Amino acid sequence: MTPTVVVTLRCTDQRGIVKAVADSVFEVDGNIVDSAQFWDEPSNSFSLRMEIQVPESDIGRLASLLDANLGGFNPIVSIRRIAVRRRALVMVTTADHCLRELLYQWQAGELSADIVGVVSNHDTLRDIAEQFGVPFFCIPVTTETKPDAERTLAGVIGDLDADFVVLARYMQVLSDSFCSRFEGRIINIHHSFLPGFKGAKPYHQAYDRGVKLIGATAHYVTHNLDDGPIIEQDVVRVGHHHHADQLVSIGRDVERRVLARAVRLHAEDRVFPNGTRTVVFDS
Repeated sequence: MTPTVVVTLRCTDQRGIVKAVADSVFEVDGNIVDSAQFWDEPSNSFSLRMEIQVPESDIGRLASLLDANLGGFNPIVSIRRIAVRRRALVMVTTADHCLRELLYQWQAGELSADIVGVVSNHDTLRDIAEQFGVPFFCIPVTTETKPDAERTLAGVIGDLDADFVVLARYMQVLSDSFCSRFEGRIINIHHSFLPGFKGAKPYHQAYDRGVKLIGATAHYVTHNLDDGPIIEQDVVRVGHHHHADQLVSIGRDVERRVLARAVRLHAEDRVFPNGTRTVVFDS
């Protein structure tokens, strides 16, 4: 069976970009089986994602041709065999609903990524990770130990060869330096429909404002708290009769679904950060 690769490209929009990609595919007798592209007018940026069937022996040549034919466009290009799945490290504190959803979808083959480890600042969820045969690492964090804890965390990421990190209700704020080091590789789930109700206890903030919709937002982590480019969101309707604790309960279902979708989108190379926004080629 002919392998399929995913090619992604980001650059300033110019004439001839798609032709350069198509010419490269043609030269290796490849076949484009899926393609999506978008021109963002305000930033004049161009994003492209293609799935291409190409003989195994020609994948390297395709990469070289793309580099040569696209050189004048100064693009950011990636090429990945679909069969090579992204490796995710999941971080949690004590809430288990997002972790359980990710592990379930991974075990069911629906996540498009492999979970290679679980990190927590508490030992509470160790049994869940071990039930799925996933290594668990407890890295306690205090204000005084945060630098050492993040060095340990970075070591775990490297040892596991993790491609990205998922904060599945990890209730610690990562340092600016750590966020910068892993820019574009950390996904967080925030339990509100951002940009509303940032920070702590967003459901209680929502209750105090009497909102009729609550939601969840999966976004890339930056040094600005709860302010990174948004990947995925969803909402659910609530009423005046729901108290704050009920909002928390109702919101759990939205959180786990939104985070799992965001992980899948990122793992399939469907998310293109574009400044404070993202281009998302959903399937």
